[in-house]
Amino acid sequence: MVGKNRQRQPHVLVIPYPAPGHMLCLLDLAHLLSARFGLAVTVAVTPANLPILSSILARSPSVSPLVLPFPEYPSLPPGVENAKDIDFPQFLFFIHALAGLRGPLLDWARAGPDPPDAIISDLFLGWTNSLAAELGIPRIVFTPSGALSVSIFHWLWRRMPQRSNLDDPDELISFPSLPNSPLFRWRDLSGLWKIYRRGDPVCEFFKEGMLANIQSWGLVINTFSELEHPYLDYLRDVDLGHRRVWAVGPLLPPLDAAAERGGTSSVAGEKVAAWLDGCDEGSVVYVALGSHTLLAPPQAAALAAGMERSGARFLWAVKEGTVLPEGFEERAAGQGLVVHGWAPQVVILGHPAVGLFLTHCGWNSVMEATAAGVALLMWPMMADHFVGARVAEEVAGVGLRVCDDGPGAVPDPDELARVVAEAQGEGGRERRERAKAMAARSREATEEGGSSYKNVAELVEELRKLVATAKPSKT
Repeated sequence: MVGKNRQRQPHVLVIPYPAPGHMLCLLDLAHLLSARFGLAVTVAVTPANLPILSSILARSPSVSPLVLPFPEYPSLPPGVENAKDIDFPQFLFFIHALAGLRGPLLDWARAGPDPPDAIISDLFLGWTNSLAAELGIPRIVFTPSGALSVSIFHWLWRRMPQRSNLDDPDELISFPSLPNSPLFRWRDLSGLWKIYRRGDPVCEFFKEGMLANIQSWGLVINTFSELEHPYLDYLRDVDLGHRRVWAVGPLLPPLDAAAERGGTSSVAGEKVAAWLDGCDEGSVVYVALGSHTLLAPPQAAALAAGMERSGARFLWAVKEGTVLPEGFEERAAGQGLVVHGWAPQVVILGHPAVGLFLTHCGWNSVMEATAAGVALLMWPMMADHFVGARVAEEVAGVGLRVCDDGPGAVPDPDELARVVAEAQGEGGRERRERAKAMAARSREATEEGGSSYKNVAELVEELRKLVATAKPSKT
């Protein structure tokens, strides 16, 4: 029983979207809410995703799992419970399938002795807005993408712009109401938006969810004010019209837990660390193109040849199923290390030997590199990658594009080798120095008194106000 003079801590139901780039940073936020502020947090997961929680459960006693069966859905392969295991054409089906959790979540919240006071859920789970409304509690959207990406996503779903020439993938789409009125090629916009078909039930479901996000009570973004303050101000003052927008990043695991989360790897973490320890400071290019990117054999061959010819030492995290050129790993053994499957990215980027990161520019990767002070070589593929690349290149000044034609492009190996060698040399010095300076600013943001630290505290204070003013239903 809570004493008369001591306020009960809020209980937050966290509902992640089961994909590495979405789930891990939301779990980092859940850890912050529980460990720093003492909130009770329940994380809803399906059985196959429960192991991803092992690290946070071990270090956060006030975090509890809620394990619910993955809903049956005939358009998905049997046993799939994480988006990393499906192809892009199945993404909307996967998102639609997760709405089958609504009933079980409603039953749990109504039947339990400690119902939640608020829901924090991923932006792909727009249906949780109506779940929260039915429970009479606020829903807070969590987005693993940055503030510019969210602003563009809202703009697209509200206005549904079209091309004047349906055969021109390079037609520019303008966003005149956003800061600096950015322009993006049609092909660089979100694929989940471009595949929308009016009247299609699954497409309409997804659109409804995106519009529901805009109506939600609050928004939490994995970014920091010093990087994206114009876009954060736009969201608060123009797009959403309220101040409940909290930039809380970069969200990272505690150092002692960074190596423990993720999937399986072909190389032990100790071997990766030992290999890096044997490299000179700033001499290694870390190569990782995200959990969804499966390079075609010509792409993998071009990337392999480019890295070999650059002369740079490299550590390449290769997605399972990627076909590398025959003999490449043996031939490059003195120059590079190839890790098949998951790699401890936060730990790798934080190692002094790593000076550059060849990345797809998924926002988590951008944030992790920013925190580590590592400059970017950018090959954006899809989703929010092109927006992340724009922020890294034009706002932060820490990124250089090595390939700009999306997921089907095959880079020229010689040009790739030239760019990598130049980025490691004098030609990339300013970019590397800006990356170090941005790391200091991101670190200040997350330390006590910093902008992100204050934003998490303000979010918690708003949740406590809700509990204090709610009708007394618990003791």
